[in-house]
Amino acid sequence: MFVGSLKVQFFIPASRSLKDRRAVVSSLKERVRSRYNASVAEVDPEDRWQRATLAVAVVGGEHAHVAAQLDAVVRLLESDPRAEVLELERDIR
Repeated sequence: MFVGSLKVQFFIPASRSLKDRRAVVSSLKERVRSRYNASVAEVDPEDRWQRATLAVAVVGGEHAHVAAQLDAVVRLLESDPRAEVLELERDIR
C-alpha cells in the first residue's frame, strides 16, 4: 500500500474578504474530492484574505497509480484561474 500526500499553498488575488477566500477554497476542495476520490482539508489556517493551504491525500496499491493521482490533482489545482499555486510539497510512501 502506498500513501501520497500534497501540501499546496495558494495565492487568491481576487479575494477581498475571508468569505471570498472560503468560496474559492471550498470549490477547490469539492472538485478534488469528487474527481479523484481524495481526502482534502484546509490546513495552516490563516486570517489573510488572499492565502490558503490545502493538504491532499490518496491511497493506492501501486506507486504509479498514486503518483498519477497526485499529478492529476496538481494539474487540476494549477489550472484553476482563481488561485495561483505558490508552493507545493509532494510525498509518496
